[in-house]
Amino acid sequence: MIETILNKADLSIQDIVYLLSCEGKDKEMLFSESAAVKRKYVGNKIFFRGLIEFSNICRKDCYYCGIRKENADISRYSINDDDILAAIQFAHTNKYASIVLQSGEIESPSFTNRIEKLLLRIKEETQGKVRVTLSLGEQTEETYRRWFEAGAHRYLLRIETSNPELYRKIHPNNPIHSFEKRLECLSTIKKTGYQTGTGVMIGLPFQTMDDLAGDLLFFKEFNIDMVGMGPYIEHSDTPLYQYRDQLLPLSGRFDLALKMIAVLRILMKNINIAATTALQSIDSLGREKALKIGANVIMPNITPGKHRNDYRLYENKPCTDENPEDCKSCLEARVHIAGDEIAWNEWGDSKYYTERKKDLEK
Repeated sequence: MIETILNKADLSIQDIVYLLSCEGKDKEMLFSESAAVKRKYVGNKIFFRGLIEFSNICRKDCYYCGIRKENADISRYSINDDDILAAIQFAHTNKYASIVLQSGEIESPSFTNRIEKLLLRIKEETQGKVRVTLSLGEQTEETYRRWFEAGAHRYLLRIETSNPELYRKIHPNNPIHSFEKRLECLSTIKKTGYQTGTGVMIGLPFQTMDDLAGDLLFFKEFNIDMVGMGPYIEHSDTPLYQYRDQLLPLSGRFDLALKMIAVLRILMKNINIAATTALQSIDSLGREKALKIGANVIMPNITPGKHRNDYRLYENKPCTDENPEDCKSCLEARVHIAGDEIAWNEWGDSKYYTERKKDLEK
């Protein structure tokens, strides 16, 4: 049966559920096929994105997140612009051609102005040689446009699930946690011209295999350019922690996350797929295993060390005690183990985005 599914041009929900549930030789065939698709369509180059988690201040109260607004048991911080730029200079000097600016969700005129000015400084101080990805949550259309015009190239807005009913179970029921608003923002980001990324958590409470299959088809139907998804890892300071006994074991969530990456690579052959840190939280070789079966992006953490432990979306986050130099050396070794090579000084734009953009310009 798996040979028939893997030879199909289009996969149904039922086909994907089968692939996500497969074990033994069928799983080996799935991973072998996704690895072959990766080699053929995106090659063995791995693109680094230097990740700067510059603030854990957030206006949202998502039930799964350790930096949710109502969590009083964490130390809040916001790194100043000069320290952010110093981290970006580290990335630039060490041949990372891309960085990611990530924070809790803040929507205000002062925040918009700050990021706009910061983007202009990044462009000036790196001579436009460093691509910038933003992961700053829901904003207005004007804000997205201003940041794009100031130099941001990519935007990552994770939806966490494409099922609106499940979305409402893992968020408060109020206007600032609206599934419809999330999708509207994702559409606006794409319309503005960004390389558009999203992602989901795998192994959430209440989540079904059909939900996960639907997530993968959502990525395809929405023409997403890049995806960052990983296993759900519970945090004791969140409301969803009460459902921890209903979850798959961590090993099961890890295995399911790898299958999601493999199936996505087969579905969307030339998009960018991240090997997320959450994988390494469960398995010490988690990111290498993801690279082997389809992922082609890694995000080394270059956040100043004194703040790394405070951006804790989930528990057991790895590498919080490393400095950027240690992280770079470690990931170089991991990429080598996976049989890939690092694309130094390359932006690593999504090939899918490049083709999509050409089609729009015709």
